[in-house]
Amino acid sequence: MSTTIIGLDVKKSEQLANKLNILLANFQVYYQNLRGLHWNIKGKSFFELHVKFEELYSDTQEKVDVIAERVLTLQEQPLHTFEDYIRRSSVKVAKNITNDVKAVEVVVTSLAALIKIERELLDLSAAAEDEGTNALMSDFIAEQEKTIWMMNAWLG
Repeated sequence: MSTTIIGLDVKKSEQLANKLNILLANFQVYYQNLRGLHWNIKGKSFFELHVKFEELYSDTQEKVDVIAERVLTLQEQPLHTFEDYIRRSSVKVAKNITNDVKAVEVVVTSLAALIKIERELLDLSAAAEDEGTNALMSDFIAEQEKTIWMMNAWLG
């Protein structure tokens, strides 16, 4: 068995990096959606949601960097073009959303899509004995599940 510099099976590491790139693409679309929601939100929830969307996109920007660096740690190359992101993302582009309920629904739907990919990564990382990716996904999932709960509470 051929291993990477960090001791992982090369083929399993490549599979993980490919799936991480899919996650990266989805996070990039989610990030851009959050920016749009932050800029375009209107109505009585403006002040509350404007701040919340900024908090979410700042956190997402950090996660994008962490995911890309994990791909590099696995000795692969992270995706870095909008063309690649759009082609690989299951998170849909949210355009011109100004309504508070629709905006929060975009966040919930996007996070649910991200969690699905992260759970798949948990399975792959467990099979590859990749504790680094596993821990990262566990942390992401726990945080995003809480955000979904809060957003659903806001939706009523």
